[in-house]
Amino acid sequence: MSTRCGIGYDLHRLAEGRKLIVGGIELPFDKGPVGHSDGDVLAHAMCDALLGAAGLGDIGTHFPDTDPKWKGANSLLFLEHAKNLLADKNFAIEHVDAVVITEKPKLGPHFPKMREALAKALGVSSDQIHLKAKTNEGVDAIGRGEAIAAHVVATLSSV
Repeated sequence: MSTRCGIGYDLHRLAEGRKLIVGGIELPFDKGPVGHSDGDVLAHAMCDALLGAAGLGDIGTHFPDTDPKWKGANSLLFLEHAKNLLADKNFAIEHVDAVVITEKPKLGPHFPKMREALAKALGVSSDQIHLKAKTNEGVDAIGRGEAIAAHVVATLSSV
């Protein structure tokens, strides 16, 4: 059995009047990500980490923002696609660890629902997904509330 590790990162500008989706869950907030799909930074970074660990490219390779069929798409579909690609290559998801960086809103209270939604999309136990939230303490675009970002590390094993 071999083990592989992948990293993922995503950042989206925030704009008023858009829905804020993080980890597949819509959060009550007055701003949301500017993006081609639903702009879920956590799902996007997670997808990149999983695809990267398996040597399968990145989210832009599989879901280009130039393709109209992905306009407004639910990013959990991207994770389901990644899960299927991993299975085709005989990889199993062992663990996913993520940090979401935003000043507002507070994400911690929403983590149980996020973990449940992400685990369902990936076909794993919610115990295999660990989420953390940080702020940028008022520094840069994230700190000013102009953007949201996520960093993810994924561990796979061959089956």
